[in-house]
Amino acid sequence: MHCTNCAAEIPEQRKYCGQCGAAARQRCLACGMVNPDLNKLCGECGTSLRVGSRAIARDSRPIERRQLTVLFCDLVGSIALSAGLDPEDFGAIIAGYRRCIAETVASFGGFVARHHGDGAVAYFGYPHAHEDDAERAVQAGLALVQAVAALPTREKLSARVGVATGVALVGDMSDSAISEEHGILGDTPNLAARLQSYAQPGSVIISGRTKTIAGPQFEYLDLGKVEIRGFARPVAAWQVAGRTTVTSRSHALQRRDLLPLIGRDQEIELLVRRWERARSGEGQVVLLSGEAGIGKSRLAIALVEQLAREPHIRLRFFCSPQHTDSTLYPVLGEMFRAAGFAHDDSLQAKLNKLDALLAQSSTSPEDAALFAEMLSLPNDGRYPPVEVEPQLRREKTLKALGSHLEGLVRTNPVLMVFEDAHWSDPTSFELFARAVDWAASHRLLLLVTFRPEFRPPWVGRPHVTELPLHRLAPRDINFLIERVVGNRLLPAGIRQDIIERTDGIPLFAEEMTKAVLDAEGESDVQRVCAAAPTPVVTVPASLQASLMSRLDRLGPAKDVAQVGAAIGREFPHMLLAVLVRKPKAELDADLDRLIAAGLLFRRGTPPYASYLFKHALVQDAAYSTLLREQRRSLHARIAEILESQFAEIAESQPELLARHYTKADLIEKSARLWGKAGLRSQELSALVEAAEQLSQALAQIATLPSTPELRRDQIVLHVALLNTLMHVKGYGAPETKAAVAQVRGLIEQAEQLGESPDDPSLLLSALFGQWIVNFINFNGDVAQGLAARFVALGEKDGTAVPRMVGHRTLASTLAL
Repeated sequence: MHCTNCAAEIPEQRKYCGQCGAAARQRCLACGMVNPDLNKLCGECGTSLRVGSRAIARDSRPIERRQLTVLFCDLVGSIALSAGLDPEDFGAIIAGYRRCIAETVASFGGFVARHHGDGAVAYFGYPHAHEDDAERAVQAGLALVQAVAALPTREKLSARVGVATGVALVGDMSDSAISEEHGILGDTPNLAARLQSYAQPGSVIISGRTKTIAGPQFEYLDLGKVEIRGFARPVAAWQVAGRTTVTSRSHALQRRDLLPLIGRDQEIELLVRRWERARSGEGQVVLLSGEAGIGKSRLAIALVEQLAREPHIRLRFFCSPQHTDSTLYPVLGEMFRAAGFAHDDSLQAKLNKLDALLAQSSTSPEDAALFAEMLSLPNDGRYPPVEVEPQLRREKTLKALGSHLEGLVRTNPVLMVFEDAHWSDPTSFELFARAVDWAASHRLLLLVTFRPEFRPPWVGRPHVTELPLHRLAPRDINFLIERVVGNRLLPAGIRQDIIERTDGIPLFAEEMTKAVLDAEGESDVQRVCAAAPTPVVTVPASLQASLMSRLDRLGPAKDVAQVGAAIGREFPHMLLAVLVRKPKAELDADLDRLIAAGLLFRRGTPPYASYLFKHALVQDAAYSTLLREQRRSLHARIAEILESQFAEIAESQPELLARHYTKADLIEKSARLWGKAGLRSQELSALVEAAEQLSQALAQIATLPSTPELRRDQIVLHVALLNTLMHVKGYGAPETKAAVAQVRGLIEQAEQLGESPDDPSLLLSALFGQWIVNFINFNGDVAQGLAARFVALGEKDGTAVPRMVGHRTLASTLAL
């Protein structure tokens, strides 16, 4: 058996093509009857069995979370109509009415999920998403009320339509309580049905969300907030009055743009001038800001390309939204890349490569030992032991990194690119803040990119230049479209529509152009070009829908994208292979398809390759379709595999495992790992990260049933958090005082339960934290009592240090 649409072979047990969704045995759109003879009309209602074959994809599909638009259409006065007609005549009217709905909905790319009585439910955004599903649904609603009114019947017919957009569960629910091949769960279909009941005959009412997405392409009448049965609050409702001439809309998308740099001559010229000044010894800092998709990364790449033939050292640091609490994450990434670490390198080889890298800057053995520790490389004796106290290790590490940079600058001018500073971890941000201060008198150009909501503290300094990126002119966008289209044909009307809708943002223009070409196909574009007049194609109305439409066209490769999205923005091939459990050839083909579709970058060669979503929103689109239980299961598997098969990652990045276990709702494991990450950050003096991680651990422990072991862990982590907050927030901060009260309460509870910690240093540390906060805040009586207790515990412990500190605290208190 073969698909009638794409000729792909279909297993006998399946009815519909898994590649393109077309029917192998066509189903009638009006009555649902299946007939293997594709050249005949339906024997029940007379509808051509070929109508809308592309719109229907009734193959069994998994249940997904989707943002889709639901259209509910109802025939007005059908009960009165049926009472006055012979049943056969009324049946013919209903058949014609259903045929009208099926053909109209299909013409706008919708999917009639079911008919019941004189009503029909249609989906826009399932089983295949389009970039403009909300707009299609509204257009279909307007066309439906006109088409029903124009039906050639003795009695004039009238329909009313309700449209709503939202997140719903949709898919094959034939094995569930719904028992529908294409069921839907959620408020969205209910809202569409209720809005329909408010509509006057011949009118279309839509929800507020649908209006927001559909935008200025329609005229609306505000119906205010209406009470909807089953909804806790009144719902905004709008009646669609008709179409307008407005078609412009901008979309949100950001990814690395590898097209030639367009319309940025002045910006690149400014960067080159700043580089020339930096090269001569007058260091410069450029703050490159702009909204998502405006081309910040592309401009940075252009500067790198411009300087490629000049002798210099290039350092690129990439911040990540997944690692805002991972200490020095962008720095570690750059050092791994600069040293040339390979997956199969032995520890000895990695240390040798690190030595070669550090030789460029004549790094001292003491600093090299700090770098090896930072990279989680064991010291094989070639470096002196790191004997820095924990509270000084962070400062020593930052100074060592500064010395390394200074050594590089002595050999060659340095270009540093710090991308996405709005996602920086606190320690990396401090490092680059120091680099800003240090740059003024060295051969260094520091280029910092960030989004407008980020406020860098360096504005106004003599060697700092602000460079906001503005939108491109229409002629530049037109040139960009030409580069995307290449030798394919694109009608002038479609080109102008893209120029207006992208509103000068280059990435939006590229993505919309690709979406039009992908959706239409070259033959269809040529056909449209030959038509007169050329219609303007409705291009993506929202970024999320655009990305989903591209994912839906990937077939089984979409599953790979979903798993990769759960792992993170960047994911390694070996971890992906373990998770998806596909044959090597099949997995490689799926990944190649994702790369060819422009959704992923690949670095390296499988099985040691890694993949990067071109934009965080690509990752979000793939991840958003997973059900909650699927997400939990997937994150649990990721964490378990990381622990069992990628021990190096698990040991060096406990916060990564903690995040996956948190999303898997395995709270006990995630709490333990957040605590481990917090204590590790505290040891490295990364106190801001430590405070966040310890707070995460304590918040999760609080949700677990109390046990002696957990109560002890709470005391340990609360004491660590107290000590951290004293340095991060200060002794008098409300957070520090609250931590003191929590520690005191936990220790008192433990003593009442006979579970007093057997570690004297833990009690002494907790007591000292309580004392110093009360001492600083001049609570003399409380501080004196605590100091006396400190002395007593010191005497009981019998060692010199606690006794000495105890007497010192008591003396300081008495001196108040």
